[in-house]
Amino acid sequence: MGRQNVSQHSKGAFTGEVSAGMLREFGCGYVIVGHSERRQLFGEDDATVALKAKAVLAQGMVPVICVGETLDERERGVTEEVVRRQLGAVADLLGTAGLRASVLAYEPVWAIGTGKTATPELAQSVHANLRGALAARDESVAAAMPILYGAA
Repeated sequence: MGRQNVSQHSKGAFTGEVSAGMLREFGCGYVIVGHSERRQLFGEDDATVALKAKAVLAQGMVPVICVGETLDERERGVTEEVVRRQLGAVADLLGTAGLRASVLAYEPVWAIGTGKTATPELAQSVHANLRGALAARDESVAAAMPILYGAA
């Protein structure tokens, strides 16, 4: 079972938030962090996404780390920089061991709920870019990291 969001806080008075510990108690194995809607509508930045991924890992669950660019970013040709920045914030906090226990998902914002989807070639190009960013940190992580495409 998986969840689409999690609090970066393990405990405290955060009304409406659900901690990773609570999700683990309910049997969750996977938790999405960094979904484009959370980034855009709730103002979650790269640092918050990284903290959420860390909280998920601390409870023995797998974070599904979403990265993706807006239509404006795509049209300006900065997709690679955007997804590398988003991944880098998480990688810096989690380190190699944390990355090994994670899943990465390329989720272009412009393809969420718009009826548009990335071509297989485009998705593969971004996946290759992400794998290259991982390889710069650790070849074994890059080789083993599942990278998904998600948008519809």
